[in-house]
Amino acid sequence: MTPDVWLPIRADEIEGLPEGLNYRFWDGGQDFPADPAGCAFYVVPYMKPPAVSQRPMPGMTSVQVVQTLSAGVDHVLPSLGHLRPGVQLCNARGVHEASTAELTLALILASLRGIPDFVRGQDKGEWRSGFRPALADKSVLIVGYGSIGAAIEDRLAPFEVARVARVARSERTMARGLVHPLTELPALLPEADVVVLSTPLTEDTRGLVDAEFLSRMKDGALLVNVARGPVVDTKALLAELESGRLTAALDVTDPEPLPQGHPLWHAPGVLISPHVGGPTSAFMPRAKRLLADQLNRFVNREPLRNVVLTTGA
Repeated sequence: MTPDVWLPIRADEIEGLPEGLNYRFWDGGQDFPADPAGCAFYVVPYMKPPAVSQRPMPGMTSVQVVQTLSAGVDHVLPSLGHLRPGVQLCNARGVHEASTAELTLALILASLRGIPDFVRGQDKGEWRSGFRPALADKSVLIVGYGSIGAAIEDRLAPFEVARVARVARSERTMARGLVHPLTELPALLPEADVVVLSTPLTEDTRGLVDAEFLSRMKDGALLVNVARGPVVDTKALLAELESGRLTAALDVTDPEPLPQGHPLWHAPGVLISPHVGGPTSAFMPRAKRLLADQLNRFVNREPLRNVVLTTGA
């Protein structure tokens, strides 16, 4: 029997797909394109709620690969227990670096230079000039130094920052310098003017940015979250924002979507974008290239890229 591949992008729109597979289009609609039991390679619909992404997984008794189109995989993890041992879970490393790093720089610059206040002034026809902080000469700390964290540093390079410090789960040395282990984070926080969160959501990072973390940040520092909302304790962040001690730029929140009337909307010193780090014009060509490459590897029985875990291992 020809294996089924469930794609959230129509197969005729992806160049280079291999022959010998039965491509089914499913982007999270109510009706499945076929019996989930026949699916061998499941590409998870992009930017859909976890309940949608996970809905067919309990019936995917023959699946061999689950491929997300996001860097994070937390939205499918709860349903992996329904799958047989040996299923490979792959993420979309290489797809979102450019878009997410661009937004990170946009949020930093907009927050520091007061762009939201300028827009409000323009709406009212007010000329709101004044002195604003620059990114130049600032110390930046990147928490979560994977491919997205490295892409963020690439884009910081022309801005004459004083220093970039890097933190990941474990210590290593990269071309640009030392990546500090997570255990050294408390000592690094007081030195940073801008703290960027680009870490995946795991049990170790959930609630990482709590009251103690925030208390170690220097007065007037900016927290930028392009990771996942639950990495930050919202109540603790609100307390710092309302005191005026810290500012924040958030592409992700907890809860998300942020409900109307939530105090975070109107907290002082916060800029919120609605989880738009990934969905840009840069997404689709990179996603298509990834899928074509992965499916050719799958057909040719070559090692897949971006394997995060294997069930039962």
